[in-house]
Amino acid sequence: MKFISPVLKRIVYPCLSSVGYLSAKSRPGLAVITYHGVLPSGYRPIDSTFDGSLITADAFRAQLRLLKKHYTVISPDEMRRWCREGGELPPRAVLLTCDDGLLNNLTEMLPILVEEGLRCLFFVTGASFGKQRTMLWYENLLLLFLRARAGHFSIAAGDLTISGSLDTGAQRRRVWWATVVRLSATTAQNRQDFLDAACSYFGLEDSISFYKSYPEAERHFCLLTEDETKKLHASSMTIGAHTVTHPILSEQPPELAWSEMAESKSRLETVLGESVWALAYPFGFSDSVNPSIVAMAKRVGFDAAFTNIGGGLGAPLPVYEIPRVHVSARMSLAEFESHVSGFYEGLRRAVGVSLERRPGENGVRREAAVEPSRLSFHAQD
Repeated sequence: MKFISPVLKRIVYPCLSSVGYLSAKSRPGLAVITYHGVLPSGYRPIDSTFDGSLITADAFRAQLRLLKKHYTVISPDEMRRWCREGGELPPRAVLLTCDDGLLNNLTEMLPILVEEGLRCLFFVTGASFGKQRTMLWYENLLLLFLRARAGHFSIAAGDLTISGSLDTGAQRRRVWWATVVRLSATTAQNRQDFLDAACSYFGLEDSISFYKSYPEAERHFCLLTEDETKKLHASSMTIGAHTVTHPILSEQPPELAWSEMAESKSRLETVLGESVWALAYPFGFSDSVNPSIVAMAKRVGFDAAFTNIGGGLGAPLPVYEIPRVHVSARMSLAEFESHVSGFYEGLRRAVGVSLERRPGENGVRREAAVEPSRLSFHAQD
């Protein structure tokens, strides 16, 4: 698939889409699409891959209009009824979801959804139950490693010591992901202690303070507050749980994993004043979700839970492992439709190749792909 992928993207998908083959031949079932947000206008990219999960407003609008023309976009309420009661879905059914609860979901994404008359299921973390502006801890960590001085480091925080080399961009990414895995296994307070120790060690201010003077980057990286989450909800959008702190659940002791899911549900229900029925597993790749985590999501009381791989019409739909099409900035409109229609997933299964990418590899959620010396971190740069 590595060698034929460019041919598919540049020739096959555009041709099939232009003649209407993808929409006409799409399979029965449900396609669940997951976004992470819309890129703020005026944002200066740090790196195209690092920023790759946020799409432009024009691309988002074009995708929604394609879905409205050729597919049936269902509401989160319709999805919940189907999860609880079963029955028939509309032909070519599509559900819109969005992960993480970034500020741009309210400022950039919501106006387009309202304009197009569509509803979305937004998954937020525990940070969006609070009053303070925060970031996802693992993105904060990556931004610190990208800004850190080159060379060997060794950082101790409590019982945890992490060391490595930051001489190249590839090393920074490997060290970052290895650190994410280790920190996922511990408590949120231990993670924060490590972040504080890293800032001190490298002589850097934390990433939230760093970006306060850059509003576009703040909307890109920072998370919704409680009031902003309520505003999103009041705009006829549905809010789901994305755990309290967004760790890799499969790396956690069972009691921590349970707390991440159960507390996110109960605290979010307190904020919204209504039942929260859906969970999106953090990261959502196959190794981050194991059978015990899936069983736990059901026992916590969710009606459905979503992964972040696979997806498209015709895909199996286990209610506590519902696959989703992950939309990236590099997707053309034709490639987007190849995923939604089920053509891509059907082809992948036919050739028997796994195309899943993990955050430690090239391609998942805002991972830097160039040397730090080429990155621009200041609005005035």
